[in-house]
Amino acid sequence: MTPIYHETHFTFRFGDDRIIPRFHLEGPAVGQPVSVFTLDPDSGDRLGLLTTAVVGEGGWVDLPQPIIVRAGGGFVVEVDDTAD
Repeated sequence: MTPIYHETHFTFRFGDDRIIPRFHLEGPAVGQPVSVFTLDPDSGDRLGLLTTAVVGEGGWVDLPQPIIVRAGGGFVVEVDDTAD
């Protein structure tokens, strides 16, 4: 069965400064490539590409370099659904 709607991105926002070495995604398969973009704190739009990574066991994504997020900021993760 093909779902009618499938979200291909995840938004993470933080109320305080954080260093993010890894994060968890619910849904994408192990080995699925993802792209991580800066989140504009005012508009919620994605900005520049921060890094790329791959979904690991249990939905955990280990980043090649930790992301530093300031209070009120965040990032958007887009899943590459075209990769098999």
